[in-house]
Amino acid sequence: MKSDKELQHDIMEDLRWDPSIDASKIGVAVTNGVITLTGGVPSYFQKQTAERIAKRVAGVRAVANDIEVQLPSAVQKTDGGIATTAVNALTWSASVPDESIKVSVTKGWVTLEGNVEWNYQREAAERAVEGLIGVKGVTNRIGVSPHIKSREVKSEIKAALHRYAELESRNIEVDALDSTVTLRGSVRSWAERKEAENAAWMAPGVTQVKNEIVVTV
Repeated sequence: MKSDKELQHDIMEDLRWDPSIDASKIGVAVTNGVITLTGGVPSYFQKQTAERIAKRVAGVRAVANDIEVQLPSAVQKTDGGIATTAVNALTWSASVPDESIKVSVTKGWVTLEGNVEWNYQREAAERAVEGLIGVKGVTNRIGVSPHIKSREVKSEIKAALHRYAELESRNIEVDALDSTVTLRGSVRSWAERKEAENAAWMAPGVTQVKNEIVVTV
């Protein structure tokens, strides 16, 4: 089990290791395995990247991302300009059914709305706009409306979890009610917790995943 000081060191080293972000502007505080990220970065993409890096470090139990997006004056864009660029980005993404998604922008904050058939399409839409110049944040309100309903969602998810070599699946319980899946149990890292959630989302017919798995170190 890592101490808070060791966790802080590992996260800061991992942030410095990634060339896509400026780690010198990011602060890392740790309390009982809960990470708080602070500071300022020049893009929403860097803010999200810092959070993803922190979550993949072994021993991390939760992450609070308080990093502020501080756009340089040279990259300031109007909301209309950001909206146009976002619509184009969604159109160019092969994973996104762009005709099903609406975009609104307020003070650099992008909101995505609409419905898609799969969760990977929902996530792809967010990834398509989070790295755009001028974006300060993204709210993803896209819903998932499945094209099929499956009575075997629970068994399919459990089978998928067993196939994941890096996942301690015997400690995970799966409950399915209609199209909502609830995961409970414990795993060894935040990455395993996310992997289990991803497996649940890949089952046909799932519209919501409640991830109640806890990270034990």
